[in-house]
Amino acid sequence: MVILFDVDNTLLDNDTVTADLGAYLTSSGGAAASREYFRILEDLRTELGYADYLGALQRYRAEHPLDFPFFGASRFLIEYPFARRLYPKALVALAHAAAIGTAAILSDGDAVFQPIKIARAGLEAAVDGNVQIYVHKEQELAAVAAHLPDEHYVMVDDKRRLLEAIKAEWTNRVTTVWVRQGHYSTAADVERYAKPDLALSSIGEFAGVSAAALLAAAGAPAQGMRP
Repeated sequence: MVILFDVDNTLLDNDTVTADLGAYLTSSGGAAASREYFRILEDLRTELGYADYLGALQRYRAEHPLDFPFFGASRFLIEYPFARRLYPKALVALAHAAAIGTAAILSDGDAVFQPIKIARAGLEAAVDGNVQIYVHKEQELAAVAAHLPDEHYVMVDDKRRLLEAIKAEWTNRVTTVWVRQGHYSTAADVERYAKPDLALSSIGEFAGVSAAALLAAAGAPAQGMRP
């Protein structure tokens, strides 16, 4: 069993990281400049499919070459203490996953900032370097399986949209686990997506879910699995 964990708002409170960034930008450049940065960030999210925080800084400078008030923002992001923003018992959940299967990170994101975030949060070390980052992870499941081949997979994520897409591709080869954390879990459209196999109110609850329960939730056989 390979147990795949999303990062943002699944293991790490990215909403708070974003709020801290907004406060920094406002204090260093003013409220208007901060709003403009986040507008650009959302434009890039629409274009790329993920939040490109450093790319948004680059585009801000390109669009406002004479008005770039936060040259320290890139340092703020890269040096941010991400380990302090891990959800309670996130590392316990990863340790439990490693005890009953193979723990791994499967994240969306850019090729620079997302790896830095994952490493600085201590997540890369916690999964023995089993980290995969794609632009759209739900479209790269063949690559995921080739990198970590196994009979059964578990996907732990805060986005029901992604869990629905992964379930449609892997069917009962995967157990989808929805963690109700972060702003996506309370979005107005959340109920339009398929019900996940399991739902948890926090990532810490994962430590109490057995391998047999994970398999049973997806209708998969439990023979030969670690308890």
